[in-house]
Amino acid sequence: MGAPGHAPSAGPDGAAVRPPRMVAFGGGHGLAAALAAWRRITPDLTAVVTVADDGGSSGRIRREMPVLPPGDLRMALTALAGDDADTRRMAALLQHRLGGSGVLAGHPVGNLVLTGLVEMHGGDTVRALDDVCRLLGARGRVLPMADVPLDLVAQVESTDPDDPARARTIRGQVAIATTPGRVREILLSPADPPVHPDVLDAIATADVVSLGPGSWYTSVLPHLLVPRLRDALAASRARVVVVLNLEPQPGETDGFSPEEHLFVLQSHLGGVALHTVIADEASVVDRRGLLSAVRECGAELVLAPVAEDRGVPRHDPVRLAGALREALRSVVAARQGMEIGERVPQPLVPGPVREGDEGNAAHGAW
Repeated sequence: MGAPGHAPSAGPDGAAVRPPRMVAFGGGHGLAAALAAWRRITPDLTAVVTVADDGGSSGRIRREMPVLPPGDLRMALTALAGDDADTRRMAALLQHRLGGSGVLAGHPVGNLVLTGLVEMHGGDTVRALDDVCRLLGARGRVLPMADVPLDLVAQVESTDPDDPARARTIRGQVAIATTPGRVREILLSPADPPVHPDVLDAIATADVVSLGPGSWYTSVLPHLLVPRLRDALAASRARVVVVLNLEPQPGETDGFSPEEHLFVLQSHLGGVALHTVIADEASVVDRRGLLSAVRECGAELVLAPVAEDRGVPRHDPVRLAGALREALRSVVAARQGMEIGERVPQPLVPGPVREGDEGNAAHGAW
C-alpha cells in the first residue's frame, strides 16, 4: 500500500518508472528513525514491526487483552503519517499519553485505538493497522513480524567476578534490556510463530530490506529468529542494508563496538546475505576494524555523518536518507526503471570506504 495518490514518474525515455519497494525491520525509536529516512526516498514502504514488547502500556494491554502489543506498531504508524496539518495532528493525538492516576494513566491514545480496532475486526491486526494507515494518510504500510505476541528469552552472563561463566535465563524484553551482563543467546517463544502472508509477500517483492537501527537484541535480531522471516529473506533478491547504532545501549550492548554489533548480527543471519552496512563516521573509532568486519560479511561499508548535530545520539532523517540513497545505487544499476526521489546535497553522502582509505575515523567515540 503506497502513499495515497502517488503516481509513477516518467523515466528519460518517457516510460513510467516505479519507486523502489522497501521493507524495514525493527521496532521502537530505532525503526521510527529508519522510517523517517526511508519515507523521503520511496512511498512503497512496508514496516515489519517486532511484537515482543512486554513493558509499559503495551505490557498492560497484552496481559489484559488477546492482542499484539501495540506500542511499537503505533510508533511506526505515526512515523509514516502524512505531512498535512490534519494528519500530523492525528499522529500527535495517537502518541499522546493519558495523564492522571487512574487505570488509563500512561496509556498512549494510539495503543487504545489500535486495540479497539483489532477487537472490532475480530482479532485481525492487519486490518486494524491498515485502517490507521488510511486515517493518517501514511506513506507506506505497517505489519507485525508475527501473528501472535512473542516473548524473548535470553542467556545473560553473570556479573559476579567469582563466577563469570555462570549464565542466567532472563525472560521478557524489558528484563533483558535492563539486566546487567552481556547477552550470550537470544531465543523466541514460541520458536516458530505464524507470519502474515502480506509480510512474506512484501519480502518476496522487495528491492531493498533494512535492519536497524534499534535495540540490537530486542528489536533487530528477533526478526532473524523467526524461521519464516529468515527463510523469506534468504530467498529474496532484495539488497539487505544494515544501519548500525550510534552508540552501545546501556543494559543490552554495553561496551560493544560497531564491529561487535555486526558480528552478533552475522551469527544470526543463517542464509541471509548482507550487501551494505551504514555507520556514522563520527561514531567509529576503528575504521579499519569495521571495514574488515563488513568485508567478512561480504558487504560494502558506507560511512557518512548520519547523526544529528545537537549532541544527542539520534539519527538525522535527512542525512540518513542520503546514506540510504548511496546504498541504493547498486539497486538502480541492477534494475532500471526505478526512481530515487528527492536529492540530498552530496557532501552529506560520502561514498563507500574503499581499500586504502581505512585510516583513523573522524573524531568521536563509540
